[in-house]
Amino acid sequence: MKFGYTIIWVNDVAKTVEFYEKAFGLVRRTLRDTGKFIWAEIETGDTTLAFSSISEAETLFPGGFYANDPTQPPALIQISFITPDVGTAYMKALGAGAKAIDAPKAQPWGQTIARVRDPNGVLVSLVSG
Repeated sequence: MKFGYTIIWVNDVAKTVEFYEKAFGLVRRTLRDTGKFIWAEIETGDTTLAFSSISEAETLFPGGFYANDPTQPPALIQISFITPDVGTAYMKALGAGAKAIDAPKAQPWGQTIARVRDPNGVLVSLVSG
């Protein structure tokens, strides 16, 4: 078995992809409108990071769900990007509209880690490689 996708359901897929391109330098693989929802994928290495419309989530999870909400505390899940320069990546993310959670800080095990929230409220960590 191999890990294939992380999917994040958001209100505005195109705007979210643009944020990830600007904030983290990621490259769009696909963005398509199925007529019922919008789907996008961005290049992140071996694993695909995908975004889909809340309208798809409403179809898939008719019993309800908790949508990411930047005005509420974050969900207890995060995506992490490895970068050689956490400080620069952190400042770039803030400049693109991310909200600061934790400024870059050296950890006892040797990595430097920073955390932000994307415009949807999703936790994103920036980790030294």
